Amino acid sequence: MVDKQTHHWDAWRIFRILAEFVEGFEVMTTLGPSVAIFGSAVSTGEDPYYNQAAVLSSKLVKKGFGIITGGGPGIMEAANQGAQAAGGKSCGLCIDLPNEELPNPFIDRKYLLRFRYFYVRKVMFVRYAQAFVVFPGGFGTLDELFEALTLISTQKIEHFPVYLVGKSFWEGLIEWMRNTLVAQGKIKRQYLNLITITDSLDDVANDIEKHYQQTKWLENF
Repeated sequence: MVDKQTHHWDAWRIFRILAEFVEGFEVMTTLGPSVAIFGSAVSTGEDPYYNQAAVLSSKLVKKGFGIITGGGPGIMEAANQGAQAAGGKSCGLCIDLPNEELPNPFIDRKYLLRFRYFYVRKVMFVRYAQAFVVFPGGFGTLDELFEALTLISTQKIEHFPVYLVGKSFWEGLIEWMRNTLVAQGKIKRQYLNLITITDSLDDVANDIEKHYQQTKWLENF
């Protein structure tokens, strides 16, 4: 039975949701071609992936891309720091969470957005990123990864590259997907081709640039 008292404000909640969409669209349309970088919020400068995220961001900025992260600490902070250090646009899409961390200090003030709703935030990632780069992380990182793969595989969005950086971290997941999901017919084998797993930051940056040059005409539609 529906609890009418609990759901009393549901119809009005749509205005808060719409407000988040409007603010996000107005800001993100000024960002230009960008790459979303995901990864663990608990990584520190002692984690080699932290430094790699900063280096990759710098490489991408020099190729004309802005950087989009979840706005928090760890890999997100490193990516935003690399973007700012290279003189590029540094965007952070923060989410309201219990005991949340403050936004990292390397986000451009113009491109600092706060969201109450995860699904609004996710739209901003997939709508305005030309590629996803996923460093080792936890539930949030995996959520963003599989959201993108679901949307691409169901043709709800145009295909864009998805890179997993860190072969030693990701190979077990890919093996499980191949030996379990594909083997049992839960996903099609070709869906694994949506993912590129690598340790080469240069390959990631160069491939993203190449893909963008080949597909940027789609932005006019």
